[in-house]
Amino acid sequence: MKRYIISLLILGSLATSCNGLLDEDLRSGLTSEFISTGEGLEAAVVAAYQPLRQYYGVERGMTTTVFGTDTYMQGSDGGFKYFDAYSAQLDARNTYCREIWNNFYIGINTTNAIIERAPAISSMNNVTRDIRIGEAKFLRAHHYFVLVQMFGPVHITLSETQAVETASARSSVADVYDVIVKDLEDAIAKLPSTTNDWGRATKPAAEHLLARVLLTRASSVAAQQTDYQRAADLAKGVISNYNYVLLPNISDVFAQGNENNSETIFAAQYINDQIYNGDGANNASRFVLMEYDVQPGMKRDLPNGTPWKRFRPTDFLLNNVYADRTHDVRYEKFFKSVFYANNAASIPKINGVPAYSVGDTAIWLPGKELPANVIASKPYQVLTPSKYTPKLYPSLTKFEDAQRPDNQAAGVRDFPMMRLAETYLIAAEALLMSGKAEEAADYINTLRLRSARVGATPEETAQHQQAMMVTAGDLDIDFILDERARELIGEMFRWFDLVRTGKLVERVKAHNPYGGQNIRSFHVLRPIPQEQIDRTTSEFAQNEGY
Repeated sequence: MKRYIISLLILGSLATSCNGLLDEDLRSGLTSEFISTGEGLEAAVVAAYQPLRQYYGVERGMTTTVFGTDTYMQGSDGGFKYFDAYSAQLDARNTYCREIWNNFYIGINTTNAIIERAPAISSMNNVTRDIRIGEAKFLRAHHYFVLVQMFGPVHITLSETQAVETASARSSVADVYDVIVKDLEDAIAKLPSTTNDWGRATKPAAEHLLARVLLTRASSVAAQQTDYQRAADLAKGVISNYNYVLLPNISDVFAQGNENNSETIFAAQYINDQIYNGDGANNASRFVLMEYDVQPGMKRDLPNGTPWKRFRPTDFLLNNVYADRTHDVRYEKFFKSVFYANNAASIPKINGVPAYSVGDTAIWLPGKELPANVIASKPYQVLTPSKYTPKLYPSLTKFEDAQRPDNQAAGVRDFPMMRLAETYLIAAEALLMSGKAEEAADYINTLRLRSARVGATPEETAQHQQAMMVTAGDLDIDFILDERARELIGEMFRWFDLVRTGKLVERVKAHNPYGGQNIRSFHVLRPIPQEQIDRTTSEFAQNEGY
């Protein structure tokens, strides 16, 4: 298989795409007839993955999922703070809702073309054809799933659009979920259990996504009686039936260069090629990074990253979710505590002598308050919680990207969309909601034990492990939400988690000082883009409150 950069006419838009794994074959000016060949269908399938790169790790996707929650609030910079504040600017004219809507519908039309045209392509063997159809159904289900969670009732189209159409209507949430579930069931039947082409959909990825879908539908207006049990069974199957494992050291899950690891089930792919990435770029590391580069002894560099200061942890995340830092190592594994001096010119001097050298500590975030005499004894900056600001705060390290060609270049890391840790959490929540708290606790404990501190002796390690264990009586939906935050922080789940569990308004009011003042019950949905309403000749209703 080659890497293609192709042009496809889809919904009147030019979609550029390619597969970043193998050699490149530049093609331009191609008509849609190309898709009806074996080679063209392969290229179209690759094109169908492009919307993932326009959403995961990208500012539009992270803005609509990470802050405006109980765990992240606005930092000092960025032009879309109204998603955090839930102010009147969050209306139908906002850019990000429009782009998410358009990008996923373009992707949906690509998948429709693949699904409709593939059966007639005789030059492709049956096995490969079925796999490509399975990939297209997996992606179409994913795209509709994001749309229905964000916007509620949306337009369903399952046929390829080859000309401008202005008639559309909003289908019920139940009908949208029926399409998603059917697509994923079909994908599971067609996709292979493994692939040598990292980044393509597989059977366990489809099972994982269906488990997530059913868990979400179970608390929606479209709920079916068996949703929780089916979600639990699917998640348990992904855990038991394949070769995925929880990596012993959770830091290794996010180590650059190790994205294709045995815990990651599926990821959105990026490479050091802007043509491939299109208008997407995994800049996740920049959004959560504090303004370290103007502090004494520091300057901007590739290892530390480019601080865009979009998202700042809430006090609730730091003080409640990560309250246990004695037994649980996730806070120290996920957040940067030390910045090392890299700028000799700005190191403070004491009696004309530099207080420290390049390579020594320049900034320390101990994560707790310290006595004044302890702080005074340090030659470097000590940033305690009382000194946190919208510019200075603990920075998430999961997405650090030191392999960009320069400080201005787009991110090049894959973004983890599905990993086994989430599978355990899906199983636990579904089991809890099915009345099986004891079994749910087993899945929670397996996950928590992975992050128990290793002590100086086996006895100390055992004490930490015991302290991490929970019982069925400890479990409720608030515990599950807190555990999801501890494990999945920053991975673009939080807004959806709070909406799914009916906790968005309650928790934002309680823990987000910006959003808590304005959030209302209608904010559990995003506004339908005004552009969609304006270009539709039939009635296309706006969501309540917008």
